[in-house]
Amino acid sequence: MKRYFFCCILFALIHTAYSQNQRTVTVYTTAKNTSYRISKTDSGIQFSNFGQPFETQVCVFVDPTHSFQTILGIGGAITDASAETFAKMPTNVQNQLLTAYYDKVNGIGYTLARTNIHSCDFSSASYTYVSDGDKELKTFNIDHDRQFRIPLIKQAIATSGGRLTLFVSPWSPPAWMKDNNSMIQGGKLLPQYRQSWANYFVKFINAYQKEGIPVWGLTLQNEPMAKQTWESCYFSAEDERYFIKTYLGPTLVKQGMADKKLLAWDHNRDLIYQTASTILNDKEAAKYIWGIGYHWYETWTGSAMMFDNVRRVAETFPDKKLMFTEGCTDRFDSARINEWALGEVYGHSMVNDFNNGTVGWTDWNILVDETGGPNHVGNFCFAPVIGDTKKGELIFTNSFYYIGHFSKFIRPGARRIISSANRDMLETTAFKNEDGKIAVVVMNRTDKTVPYLLWINNKAAKMESLPHSIATLIF
Repeated sequence: MKRYFFCCILFALIHTAYSQNQRTVTVYTTAKNTSYRISKTDSGIQFSNFGQPFETQVCVFVDPTHSFQTILGIGGAITDASAETFAKMPTNVQNQLLTAYYDKVNGIGYTLARTNIHSCDFSSASYTYVSDGDKELKTFNIDHDRQFRIPLIKQAIATSGGRLTLFVSPWSPPAWMKDNNSMIQGGKLLPQYRQSWANYFVKFINAYQKEGIPVWGLTLQNEPMAKQTWESCYFSAEDERYFIKTYLGPTLVKQGMADKKLLAWDHNRDLIYQTASTILNDKEAAKYIWGIGYHWYETWTGSAMMFDNVRRVAETFPDKKLMFTEGCTDRFDSARINEWALGEVYGHSMVNDFNNGTVGWTDWNILVDETGGPNHVGNFCFAPVIGDTKKGELIFTNSFYYIGHFSKFIRPGARRIISSANRDMLETTAFKNEDGKIAVVVMNRTDKTVPYLLWINNKAAKMESLPHSIATLIF
């Protein structure tokens, strides 16, 4: 009798694992040369019986019976530049921005955020939280951040309903801790200040948490292989490994912060495998590391985006997480604000980063002003939203809507499932949310309208992808 009962349960589980019966598809679309901006363009689309497709039939194949990584969140960085621009806007415009980004019903529902530990290039000037030479960090205070950045982060957390996962990153130790005695132009952390610098992370996290801002995690160093004209510091993979296992990791544990998620690397995809393998093959370092963070700027070398390198890390170190920690379009030019490619580069990266194992995706500044700043070294860049401080209004670029096709519909806790197109003109990824709803993203970067079939388990629904569009299909 027990065996019969078990078999019945097993049979039911197998045959009800997924069925699109009684499900209909709702489509949200953003498309060039249309008014569609995450607009509901169709609903109630039915699935019908459909067996083996022919090679001539364009299809997106979705398989919900196989799942992969769980999504942590999608969001953007709240920098000094974002906060200073935000503070210059009228109150109603500030509320508009908060709703647009962090309200999951009336906005695109950001759930992930990054912020800088003291200054970065997107600050109005270089600054730290301590006096020069204060090795014991007795003068540590975050008064600078209380003016603009902390108030904005608090409002973002409130608008998100308290569900905003925040991680923090330094661009450089204080100048006096470095061998070049400067926060800019690279340089290295001096050995005698390694413990002080590890303590600095703890001081910062504690200070923010006392302000009512929970800190989920941290990265060791923004872009550790870059010598920049702004705040930067050189850490080779071996340097990172040593500092993590000898100083930062043990310090976090000793100070009761073992639960803080530590990400190594935080630089481009080109060297991600070399760095990840150097650090994670060392068990003493790896035990402190939650995952590997990365950016998309390998394209500065003339390379395409190197998604295969992300996949190689995921395959080799399946117990560690992958997180996209920064990306933006640089060389701000107000004449390009409506350029469609601004959004398409986001869609292309997000589809492929998620398909290669990423659990979280973080844009750079949530907001910059009409110059692409403020930025104290003239490294002006685009953001999804531009704040015109002279007119007191917001300009939403295409990238805002492209990101929104993921962040609004793919929620924390969602599991990636298979979505595979049989034509390279369609890029796609898919997720099953905790509420059981499936979100399939389909992007078309061509000049052609592409009719296709959304095919699942011998059933299909007829769909159409507009030229230069991105759509999210919900069912």
